[in-house]
Amino acid sequence: MAMKHPSSSVYSRPLPLQLIGAGSPSEFSALFSYDARDPYAVSITFGSTRVGGKDPVTWLIGRELLRVGLDQPTGEGDVRVGPTSRSDVLFLHLRTHAGEAVMELSRAALAAFVRGTETLVPFGDETAVIDLDEGLAVLLSEGGADPFSR
Repeated sequence: MAMKHPSSSVYSRPLPLQLIGAGSPSEFSALFSYDARDPYAVSITFGSTRVGGKDPVTWLIGRELLRVGLDQPTGEGDVRVGPTSRSDVLFLHLRTHAGEAVMELSRAALAAFVRGTETLVPFGDETAVIDLDEGLAVLLSEGGADPFSR
């Protein structure tokens, strides 16, 4: 959908994560990105470059889900996030038909990222940056137009 926000309004930060599994935990970084053109979503990209023949994988997650997950368990189905028994640690649980991953990350780091997204679009102001008329025109054009190219 087309937005009334400049296309350069992107906030990204790599955040360290720890994969929790049967073996010993392994640490890695994922790129958390917020683009004001899609004000309700945060993308998390795992694998910043092609590694071992595998392309990076990006998940789109609701920004509100991440905000709520800072203080209480939230989410259903494929994405869940919330606090653990340790005060500054959150869990991030991602699930697909092929498998699932449980990761831990710093609550402070995620909270700082979420605050950074609010500098672009404050919570509650998401609809103000969406141009619904233009978005509807794109939908009615049978998907022939790129909503972010305007």
